[in-house]
Amino acid sequence: MFGYTVLLIIALSLVAFYVGRAQGAAFVGGDVKSHSLPSYHGAFVAVWVGIPAIVLVLIWVALQGTVIDQALLGSLPASMTEGASVSQLRLFLSEIKNVAAGRIFSEPTPEIQAAAETYIRWQGIARWAMLVAATALMVIALVIARGRLTTRFRARNNVERVMSGLMVFCSTVAILTTIGIIASLLFEAYRFFEQVPVTEFLFGLNWEPQIRLREDQIAGAGAFGAVPVFVGTILIATIAMLVATPIGLFTAIFLVEYANDRVRNIIKPIMEILAGIPTVVYGFFAVLTVAPAIREFGSLLGIAVSPNSALAAGGVMGIMIIPFISSLSDDALKAVPRAMRDGSLALGATRSETMTKVLLPAALPGIMGGILLALSRAIGETMIVVMAAGLIATMTINPIDSVTTVTVQIVTLLIGDTEFDSPKTLAAFALGLVLFIVTLSLNVLALHIVRKYREQYE
Repeated sequence: MFGYTVLLIIALSLVAFYVGRAQGAAFVGGDVKSHSLPSYHGAFVAVWVGIPAIVLVLIWVALQGTVIDQALLGSLPASMTEGASVSQLRLFLSEIKNVAAGRIFSEPTPEIQAAAETYIRWQGIARWAMLVAATALMVIALVIARGRLTTRFRARNNVERVMSGLMVFCSTVAILTTIGIIASLLFEAYRFFEQVPVTEFLFGLNWEPQIRLREDQIAGAGAFGAVPVFVGTILIATIAMLVATPIGLFTAIFLVEYANDRVRNIIKPIMEILAGIPTVVYGFFAVLTVAPAIREFGSLLGIAVSPNSALAAGGVMGIMIIPFISSLSDDALKAVPRAMRDGSLALGATRSETMTKVLLPAALPGIMGGILLALSRAIGETMIVVMAAGLIATMTINPIDSVTTVTVQIVTLLIGDTEFDSPKTLAAFALGLVLFIVTLSLNVLALHIVRKYREQYE
């Protein structure tokens, strides 16, 4: 019902726009000059029809579940709820909702069955009530907003004021979301470091986070030395950058300085396609094509290559991030003032000398920004590493061995039991905090490089 309500809001907002625009068009050509264009009159009516309805629906959806849950608990017999703990009440609610959804694992009690039927009935009533309330609000808003339209009504100012407020709201949401992510990382990482020393995590050489979460499980005591994970991440990212940086940079140089328009119009879109391929496809390519080829080549040389190797994952990852470097380098080179290139050629420099002595230094901020962006992308990649590099943390810098990365371990730690009260699951937040600090440092470094060299060449 939520989806239908949103579609209804969009439809009525469009109707309100055309109604308002028609009203504004009637003001044109009269004795008194209209303050705003008809489109602004239509936008004013549409905004005041759509935005309040969206706010109402969001608040309704946010509160509906809590209100129905409390009403369900109040409808249960007192013999079931008196003296029950919070966890027991949650268990009752979970059982009621499972029965209502048809997920019945055992014969429910008559009280639970009756509550499930009540839950289904109340859910239906709440959904239809939301639709009716949103429709009524939009109709009232349409009548009021249309009634405010006059020849000298400042519709444009009102619409711009609303749009400014909307942009401020979106910016605030983005900032608060970022603060929430950082706060959750810091809080959960602090809980982890209360159980595992920071020195062991940052300098330990053994990573075996599998510990017992229940009494009936058989597992080790757990070791949380993350150095092998960091080494594997750096190894794969280094291989990826060794593949992507020269190919991406030389491709950009060729497209800017040496390729004609016909060749550029063919190569540029092909390079951009690489950025749109899903990472799981790259992972399949690494597992089914690249890794077997590396093993066969290694066997010809008498070298034992692991079925999952850092070389396979890093090489395919390098192919994936080529567009990041080539596109940004291409844009940076083309942004260099034409006068600098023409002046170098006029002084007798060759095209290669102009590229190496003039264009590349002037475009260095954009090029470094692209390289560091690609490095951040390589460090944060998960799917290719899961499929082609392995899951076991190995303390090695041999590219033909199996390694793992920070992102892969985060995924592994959060699969299965996710009770965030043990070092195993909390370790994911510690790894996430390290990953966040590294990527933030790379972004700060990129901004520093851009600022330094931009001032030098402006």
